Amino acid sequence: MSTTTLAGQILTPDGFVRGRLRCAAAIRGIEPTTEAPEDRFVLPGFIDLHVHGGDGADCMAGADAVHRMAHFHARHGTTALLATTVTAPRLDLLDAFRGIGAPMVRRDPAAARVLGAHLEGPFISPEALGAQPPFAIAPDLDLVDELAALAPIRVATMAPEIDPDGALLAHLKALGTRVQIGHTACSYAEAKAALGAGASGFTHLFNAMSGLHHRRAGAVGAALAHGQWAELILDFVHVEEAAARVALRAIPHLYCITDAVAATGMPPGAYRLGQHRILKQEDAVRLADGTLAGSVLTMDRALRHLLHLGVPLEDAAKRCATLQAEYLGLEERGRLVPGAVADLVVIDRAGRLQAVFLEGRPVPAEAG
Repeated sequence: MSTTTLAGQILTPDGFVRGRLRCAAAIRGIEPTTEAPEDRFVLPGFIDLHVHGGDGADCMAGADAVHRMAHFHARHGTTALLATTVTAPRLDLLDAFRGIGAPMVRRDPAAARVLGAHLEGPFISPEALGAQPPFAIAPDLDLVDELAALAPIRVATMAPEIDPDGALLAHLKALGTRVQIGHTACSYAEAKAALGAGASGFTHLFNAMSGLHHRRAGAVGAALAHGQWAELILDFVHVEEAAARVALRAIPHLYCITDAVAATGMPPGAYRLGQHRILKQEDAVRLADGTLAGSVLTMDRALRHLLHLGVPLEDAAKRCATLQAEYLGLEERGRLVPGAVADLVVIDRAGRLQAVFLEGRPVPAEAG
């Protein structure tokens, strides 16, 4: 493979270096030079740990749909992702996991790398479904094992109150899964106990979880008081600016996800989210009753929204790539150092995407 050279302000673990980055499939070197452009910024490729679909495709629909959404999100700077399921009957989940496992074996150089699955449900509270289809069940360790045999469960969302003896949490942890609290009506005490037992973080903070009241702190209170890791859907629809600022101040490792669904990148109209029919109108997707049903966010927009909040570019890039890699223990992703995978995004001073590289290869700007 030929060598690619990119010049600009290159984000290294020690901060921005004005210079040139040389890479093939991996980064070969970073060389300082004052001749590099000052208004062109080279960042680690974005990593989305919670994404259901895009470009009309819902990852519950199988391998072709996962492939299509991975293509779409690559054009918006996402270079690696976790295909995220919704609560569904057993056979539907097994089919979805087969579809997630397939592109992990047959890689496409123009699609975001599928790192595994985020199992969002079915082990959630029926009282906090949000837009999840109504198929929540009690813990089923055999089902977990069946799914994990088809594709690695890198992250799982669960409600602590449906697992009072901690058996599900312990089983998922033994598989190497990062367990997150979400779609829950739990108390502050239940959420805190789950953290103490090994839960890692919180799924789409503030959304579909017991909120913060000054006499009932809920899951949100536990996250703000004790959480180290949490997802945030920074589309300013799921979470307003003030709440985002609170979370940024309180949770050290707060990172962006999209929670994007099939309607992302598509015109207004009806789409699927598992067994739900959802409707896209402007910048929101909802069920027929008005409940938010995922987002139409992309990671490049999430980066620009962080900049809008006054977050410095170095920190914003960290919350779109580096923290996600650290959360999953991926030393070769999320940072620009020699030997790391050459997954890169290039942006201008306003945060607008100029180019994307997957393992050193440029991603076409248009579908194809």
